[in-house]
Amino acid sequence: MEAIVTPAEMRAIDAAAPEPVEVLIARAGAAVARAALDLLGGSYGRRVVVIAGKGNNGHDGREAARRLEQRGVRCRVFDAADPPPDLPPADLVIDAAYGTGFAGTYRAPRPAHRGVPVLAVDIPSGVDGLTGTVAGEPLAADVTVTFAALKPGLLVGAGPALAGEVRVADIGLDVASARAHLVDDAALRAWLPVRPPDTHKWRAALRLIAGSPGMGGAARLAAGAALRSGAGYVALSSPGAVDRPTAPIESVVLPLPAQGWAAEVLDGLDRFAALAVGPGLGRSPTTAVEVARLVAGASRPTVVDGDALTVLGPNAGEIVGHRGDGAGPVVLTPHDGEYAALAGGPPGEDRFGAVRALAERSAATVLLKGSTTLIAGPDGHVLAVTAGDARLATAGTGDVLTGIVGALLAAGLDGPVAAAAAAHLHGRAGALALPYGLVASDLADLLPLVLSEIQEP
Repeated sequence: MEAIVTPAEMRAIDAAAPEPVEVLIARAGAAVARAALDLLGGSYGRRVVVIAGKGNNGHDGREAARRLEQRGVRCRVFDAADPPPDLPPADLVIDAAYGTGFAGTYRAPRPAHRGVPVLAVDIPSGVDGLTGTVAGEPLAADVTVTFAALKPGLLVGAGPALAGEVRVADIGLDVASARAHLVDDAALRAWLPVRPPDTHKWRAALRLIAGSPGMGGAARLAAGAALRSGAGYVALSSPGAVDRPTAPIESVVLPLPAQGWAAEVLDGLDRFAALAVGPGLGRSPTTAVEVARLVAGASRPTVVDGDALTVLGPNAGEIVGHRGDGAGPVVLTPHDGEYAALAGGPPGEDRFGAVRALAERSAATVLLKGSTTLIAGPDGHVLAVTAGDARLATAGTGDVLTGIVGALLAAGLDGPVAAAAAAHLHGRAGALALPYGLVASDLADLLPLVLSEIQEP
């Protein structure tokens, strides 16, 4: 997995490097020059404009220009502090004005012609390296070459849209201290458990508490996703539902009363490998009491989503703290609104910091949903998932995610790994769908295709 480091962590890594800064600049400039030649499709007669600042970012850009000129590229370098308002005609613009440590407002000069490709050095100038927020008017890059590790600002906020294709260049820096990583197919392949020949349905059995009168769809989506993600047995209950909830025919439906149901669930929980609670459950005071009792008393790995998050609210950490030793991890899966209910306020611009703070406060794994989904365990390590896209922004997809997390917890994965693997599977399934018209129920049917594709040698 690619490492992700904050600007402050990157400064410490730079400072600890055994090589002099001139060597690192030479390596960085060479990486930028290689990317420039790829974008140019050649060298002789090509024209490149470089906007270079006074710091190392600018030095990287100047070094790239020197190397490109050796290859026959005509380069013009402009000072980022005093560039012309409109750049001269060029086949490529290299943005080496300011890097991840920049603070202030930056308004980039405009290329002479629309459609001229832009190559950003480390991060598009004007984009905050920690939060991805924009200060000013940066140039949108077609390609960004970043060094040693990804930066949070390339993954959240406006960063992904402005960075274009991100390439990580190895310039010999040691990033082993990174406290965040980007999830990829290789990681998922290593995480997914292999089912032994003598397995049986109870080894990955999931107890699912979801749905309420009028909200049966959430329960059905979560149950279907769990079954498609490897749960050998799913027992579904919708407290207070008079009729059998709409559910996949492969699931087992167990009735529960509208009140006092937590004790009944806990009494039979020993047969199951994991517990999932929350989708479509409702937010009544009675539900709040029962959810708190269930989460606190459960002796199995537990994923909490949807309405259950809202009713737990700021007491989530205290409730999780009542679980006994050996009860297994708890995974909380909030979107921004549910995060505010748990933490007392929205995540804010620093989403990496926000997910870490809530994980520490709640003593749980937190999966913070977003265009880049972030997962943090209580130890502060973050796993980032970029597999999903706007197709997942439709009702019910969060219920599907809950079912996947529950199935992976039942299969024996630890909290952060189960949550990150589920988010990556969820996103990859969405990417298999047609560009328009995806509904949440499509995702469950796509999950076996993704699993087979990833697990193929």
